[in-house]
Amino acid sequence: MNRAYDTFETLRLQNAVLRDTVALSSGIQLAAWFNHNDRVTVKSNHHTLSLYVADGYESYHKTPFGWKNGGGPDRFCLMPQESESSWDIRDDLHFVHLYCTDEHLRDIGEKIWDKSPRAIQLAEKTFASDGKITALYRQFLLGCDWQEQANHLTLSTASTLLLTHLIQHYASVQWTLPAVTGGLSPYVLRNVLEYINANLARPLTLAELAGQAALSEYHFARMFRQSMQVAPHQYVMRQRMAQAKAQVEGSRAPLTEIALACGFSSASHFSNRFKAAWGVTPSQLRAAKA
Repeated sequence: MNRAYDTFETLRLQNAVLRDTVALSSGIQLAAWFNHNDRVTVKSNHHTLSLYVADGYESYHKTPFGWKNGGGPDRFCLMPQESESSWDIRDDLHFVHLYCTDEHLRDIGEKIWDKSPRAIQLAEKTFASDGKITALYRQFLLGCDWQEQANHLTLSTASTLLLTHLIQHYASVQWTLPAVTGGLSPYVLRNVLEYINANLARPLTLAELAGQAALSEYHFARMFRQSMQVAPHQYVMRQRMAQAKAQVEGSRAPLTEIALACGFSSASHFSNRFKAAWGVTPSQLRAAKA
């Protein structure tokens, strides 16, 4: 169920320009923003991970000792629930926000570590650097069409990995990730693959696939990769492209109908993905086979 996030609503009332946003099935929300010449104070009923995508050199944070800057591409800020912070954006800033709640953190704690503390406190961070966070958001979030339902598995994977990393390194608990050895059993793997192929038209999520194996998202993703040598979201996209190619070549169904059957809500995104996979657009392939 979608919820209202304070920081998101505050920014909408300021000079910030919302470039894109998506609410995932878990309730976690992503938002891509641009801001320029703005002063903002936020106190939130949630946690916010802010990822600087471009510019941001003239972004200032209010401290007890005055306004301090230190922003720039690939810097991140972590604003825990109930924290209050003030910002002075004096030049261009492109950034991505991930909004989540204490419940999201506890849910990941229960599923990965089988622990359920009353609260998981996050440390406040400003203009910090973390190569893992940079790699995750640049690999999964940037260049990905958030409105395309076929990408929701990628986005849900990214959010799980980011929150897991925050719990590991920026939370009061800082648990060590449990070791995962071996892949899925043949029976479980077969059921998961059959489920994927039967539901390619739907916006699959990592939690949904993990549920088919009765595993946490963390354990499922790692065991699936060991079994298949690719991540779940990569396998699903590969299957969508294989099904699309077979239908384009073997039927006269409209391309928009094939796109929907393969999980794509946008014909242009479907065409772009198809060309990236096969070197030609669906219409070019069909014309060549005519």
